[in-house]
Amino acid sequence: MSSHREAPEVSKDPVADNTDVYAFVSPDRPDTVTLIANFIPFQNPQGGPNFYEFGDDVLYEIHVSNRGDARADVTYQFRFATTVRNDSTFLYNTGPISKITDTAWNRPQSYSVTRVARGERGRLLASKLLCPPVNIGIRSTPNYPQLANQAIHSIQGGRKVFAGQRAEGFFVDLGSIFDLGALRPFQNLHLIPSAAAVGVNGTQGLNVHSIAIQVPITDLTRRPSRPTDPLDPGSVIGVWATASRQKSRIWDGRYGRHSWRGPFSQVSRLGNPLFNEVITPMARKDRWNATQPHDDSAFAKYVARPELAKLLPALYPGVFPNLAAYTKDRADLLAILLTGIPKGVVPGFQNYTGSTQADMLRLNVAIPPTANPNPIGLVAGDAAGFPNGRRIIDDVVTIELRAIAGATIPLVDPGFTPDGAASVVKDGTSNTNAPYLGAFPYLGHPAGGYQTMPGTPAA
Repeated sequence: MSSHREAPEVSKDPVADNTDVYAFVSPDRPDTVTLIANFIPFQNPQGGPNFYEFGDDVLYEIHVSNRGDARADVTYQFRFATTVRNDSTFLYNTGPISKITDTAWNRPQSYSVTRVARGERGRLLASKLLCPPVNIGIRSTPNYPQLANQAIHSIQGGRKVFAGQRAEGFFVDLGSIFDLGALRPFQNLHLIPSAAAVGVNGTQGLNVHSIAIQVPITDLTRRPSRPTDPLDPGSVIGVWATASRQKSRIWDGRYGRHSWRGPFSQVSRLGNPLFNEVITPMARKDRWNATQPHDDSAFAKYVARPELAKLLPALYPGVFPNLAAYTKDRADLLAILLTGIPKGVVPGFQNYTGSTQADMLRLNVAIPPTANPNPIGLVAGDAAGFPNGRRIIDDVVTIELRAIAGATIPLVDPGFTPDGAASVVKDGTSNTNAPYLGAFPYLGHPAGGYQTMPGTPAA
C-alpha cells in the first residue's frame, strides 16, 4: 500500500514495482508541475552490501494524457546504467562518499531522460545524469542532504529532475489493516474487538527510490498557454506511471545472471493510490498491471461495487447501517477514480477528463497551490489536494476510506445520508517518516543504515 507489493507477480520484481505516484502544481514554482513515481518498496536502510538501485533492464515512464482519451500525449522515459569501478572488492564504497562523482563510490548509477510526444519520435533531454548513492551511514555518506542535492539536475526547457533514494512518504497502518481490516482507533467496534489504539505507521523508517521531474505547466497541457480557468476542460491532465521489461529473459550461465531481449512489455502501473491494492480482485491484479488505462472499463464493475464497502458493515456491525443498505452502483467512486469529477458537482471545481474510464491521477493545473494545505484534500475543501492530483502531504488512506465508507455518495445522490462514522473513519497514522522538504524533490532524505535502530518483532 499505496501500491506496495499489490499484485502477485510484481511483488517478486521490486525494482519494477511502482509504489506511489504524485502529481501537483509545485508550491514554490506555481508555473510548474511536479511528477513523482516511486519504486522498490519497503527498503531496509541497512540492506547492504548490495544496496537498492534502479533496474538497468527496466524502462521507467511517467505518462500524461491531455486529450480526454486516456492515452499518453506526453511521456517521460528514464533508462538507467550502472558501473562497477573496482571489480576486486565486495564493497559498495571503499571510503567516504563526499560528492556524487567521488571514485570511492564503487557502483555509481546514471540515467537518461527522453520526452516522447504523441505521434512524434522521442527527444533526448539529458543523458549521463548521476543518481546519488543510498544513505549508508555517517562514515560512508556523511552530510547526506548535501550529497543528495548534488543529484538535482536542471535540464533543458526549464525542467528539473532527480532520481535516487528518498524516504518513504506514504504512511499507513499495514499491520492492522491486513489483519482482517482492523482500524486501530475503532477496533473496539470490530467483529473481533480489541481496545482502541493509536495507528502504527507500517512504513516508518523505510525508503523508496524516486523518479521526480518538474516541468513547466505548458509542457503538459494540450494548448501552449498556461490555463487559468479551473472550469476550462483544457486545464485538466491525467497522470500515471509504468515500468516495462523486455519480453524474453535469458539465463547466462557464464556470468550467472539473466539478460533481457525483445520488445518492452508493461509489468507495473499506477495512477490513483490503492486502486489495484484494494479494489481489483487478486486473481485480476496481474492483468490490471499489464493493461493500458484506456481499457479500464473492464475493471469498472469493481469500482461500482467495491468489496471494501461490503466488508466495512460486516467487520464493524451496526456502525455502517446506511452503507450496508445502499444498493446502487457507486457513481461517486466511478467519477473520482475513473472519469474525474465533472462541473457542477463541487462548486468552482472539476477535473473531468471525459467519458473514457481510466485509472489516472487527474490534476487541474489552473488551481494554484494552497498556502495552508489540508491533508484531507478536496473532501475538506482544499481543491489543490487529492483527488485533484496528489500531493505528498495528502492522507490518501483516510480520504479513500471515507469515500468508500459513503462520505462522497451525497455528491451524486443527495438522498443518501452517510453514516456518522463515514466522516471520521481513519487508520490513525500520520507521517512519522523523515520530514518532507519545502522544495524539489519534496520527499524527505532517506533513512541511513547506520542510524537505523531495528524494531523488536512482537510475538
